[in-house]
Amino acid sequence: MTEQHMVIDDSYTGHVSPGSAPQRRSVPGATITKMSVGPMDNNVYLIVCSATGKSVLIDAANETQRILQLIDEHAPSLELIVTTHQHGDHWLALADVAAATLVTTAAHPLDSGPLPVRPDRFLEDGHTLTVGEIAFDVIHLAGHTPGSIALALTEAGGGRTHLFTGDSLFPGGLGRTTNAEEFNSLYRDVTTKIFERFPDDTAVYPGHGDDTTLGVERPHLDEWRERGW
Repeated sequence: MTEQHMVIDDSYTGHVSPGSAPQRRSVPGATITKMSVGPMDNNVYLIVCSATGKSVLIDAANETQRILQLIDEHAPSLELIVTTHQHGDHWLALADVAAATLVTTAAHPLDSGPLPVRPDRFLEDGHTLTVGEIAFDVIHLAGHTPGSIALALTEAGGGRTHLFTGDSLFPGGLGRTTNAEEFNSLYRDVTTKIFERFPDDTAVYPGHGDDTTLGVERPHLDEWRERGW
């Protein structure tokens, strides 16, 4: 019995759930595919350079076989697996996916210790990650974990930015922190490195749940600071 091909929904809304079809968005120079995996509704992102087929996977979170099928059928040339932070629900499939694909893995050095495979490449604040003809800016956002990162893909010619934030920024607030010091660190980094840098139309792709934009979230920054989460 042959395995069925993975159906991709090209009417992108940003809302996926465990077991639903992945959704794909076409942007200038790339495609972005979003898939939900596992009991914690983790988002896995596959970004493919339209010109070269070279691809990056963000967070091999769970459901190894579904991720491998996504790669086999929709990533012409996987170059890199990035882990946004050290929490286990974001890397449960990492070891198996890395072993099956034999591609380079990457994370921030401060979050590398708990990962099941040592990153081949360390990503730090200000680095540029090039995959084919597309490039991501690496943004370190300390607070949810010491080494959380976001990746910013800006369309060619200075077009719209697509921001993959892990668990540092969601619709409605910042990621979970456990004390005031962590919250203040994350609030400061998200405010100065994201909201003060990127415009309102910037699309935000979080580690769980639906997408948002900076314009939707910006009016609530003071509210987040006052409530402390």
